[in-house]
Amino acid sequence: MAELNVGDLAPDFELPRDGGGTIRLSDLRGRLVVLYFYPQDNTTSCTAEAIAFSHLMPEFEAAGAAVIGLSPDSAGKHDEFKARHGLSVALVADEERRVIEAYQLWVEKQMFGRRYMGVERATFLIDRNGRIARIWRKVRVKGHAEAVLEAVRSL
Repeated sequence: MAELNVGDLAPDFELPRDGGGTIRLSDLRGRLVVLYFYPQDNTTSCTAEAIAFSHLMPEFEAAGAAVIGLSPDSAGKHDEFKARHGLSVALVADEERRVIEAYQLWVEKQMFGRRYMGVERATFLIDRNGRIARIWRKVRVKGHAEAVLEAVRSL
């Protein structure tokens, strides 16, 4: 499978979300969508990233963008994560990793000399027509939400 690139149609999905119900990417056509992938709820970097996006939600909304966080955690775990940290971003559950794999983000990682499979932290900015407008791979959390907001405002 070829790597996704700017200009490609973003792979569609329908996944369970926090608070019940589902989110289908194609239902958001006509809006900008920030789709950020993260490894796990309640870890240091993932929490910092979710808090940063939540803090900027009013500005993303003013720019016409939906923000969706996606991880392999369950919708129930997302509910707990949102409540614990006062998050306002939508969180979807990809427990079977189908979407993570469609976006080619299930990768071999290494920590403390140990190799394992995990989610690569990445963000996709999807335009109003459902095409990928921008990709951030191997994201470093500090300043990332602000950089994404700047890109949203430029579209």
